[in-house]
Amino acid sequence: MKIQRLTACLVSLIWLLTSASQSVAQQQSIAQTAIAAGNFNTLVAAAKTAGLVGTLSGGQELTVFAPTDDAFAKLPPGTVESLLLPENKDKLAAILTYHVVPGRVTAADAYGLPSAETLNGQRLDLNLRGDFPKINNATLTATDIQCTNGVIHVIDEVLIPADKSIPVTASEAGIFNTLVAAVGAADLGGVLSGKGPFTVFAPTDDAFAKLPAGTVESLLEPSNKQKLINILKYHVVSGRVYGDQAVKARSAHTLLGRSVKIGFSANGISVNDANVISKNIETSNGVVHAIDTVLIPGSSLSPAEAVSMLTSAIHQGVPAFNSGDHSGCCAIYQSTMQTLMDSGIDGADSYATSMISSTLAQAGQSMDDTNRAWALRAGIDNLKSHLSGMQMRQ
Repeated sequence: MKIQRLTACLVSLIWLLTSASQSVAQQQSIAQTAIAAGNFNTLVAAAKTAGLVGTLSGGQELTVFAPTDDAFAKLPPGTVESLLLPENKDKLAAILTYHVVPGRVTAADAYGLPSAETLNGQRLDLNLRGDFPKINNATLTATDIQCTNGVIHVIDEVLIPADKSIPVTASEAGIFNTLVAAVGAADLGGVLSGKGPFTVFAPTDDAFAKLPAGTVESLLEPSNKQKLINILKYHVVSGRVYGDQAVKARSAHTLLGRSVKIGFSANGISVNDANVISKNIETSNGVVHAIDTVLIPGSSLSPAEAVSMLTSAIHQGVPAFNSGDHSGCCAIYQSTMQTLMDSGIDGADSYATSMISSTLAQAGQSMDDTNRAWALRAGIDNLKSHLSGMQMRQ
């Protein structure tokens, strides 16, 4: 990486002269290198308390942005002592894993990248192009200290991840009051406070205010609880999905079992007809994207309608495949499965919804039309059989 190469080399040389030599460091693990250096004593003590020494000594290659003892000393008085208490082990582990990126990422590898995902799950912001290369608000003071199981980059600040859950983050933001009230009325607060992670497309108070008069009040009534739950689940995706990842995927499968469409234009990211007005709001158990419109799921299909669609797809796809038009067959099958994912199926269980998404994912991994057609057909046959069984049990 061309991050002020001369400066980085000089700083690295100073660091190496005051610790172990580079040739020795290359024969040691990340943990051993940090111990031998002599200026990572607090980091080493924290790693031991959090039970992470084994991780930093193991066979998995890692990249560590390592705060020095002076970096830890900048924290408010008593912070380090508090983090080293047994009852704060999980919090300490969350902070330390926020400093670790999977794989051996050199300075050259990271140059020009806007971010990096950590073992914590949250992202680090990278800005390595200036005179003072930054990781979040911390400055890199030495780079590319090679170890047997990865690389160390030295930083002058401790990186602190988001430590508040999705509901707490939304409540404290001050612009999601209606959403917070709706989550409470739907008894989903416990779910969204759980481990997750989750991605929430969160309508602002102004977004809810755009709904027809009386809609919010009606949804908050106990008699409409299930309808409210369905609407809220339509805003939640399993996993931590950042804005660029959502745009690349072009759609996201929600907890309702229905997908939303993701787009990108001059106005930014869109979710169905909503615009993302603030993206990548980090929380301890996921990420929040603020949107300007409430997402309302359309009418779903009945199991009978879904079976009819699948049967029709087979009747159209088989002749196309047998005539050699494997691409056309794929288009018929994929369009049908995508429609079922977008529309949803009444009463469909998690097995049915996961079957649709996994079939589409498997088909998307193959560039060969013949293999894609067979993968889609297998998913269609299994889904049709499952839905027919559901109908018989009803």
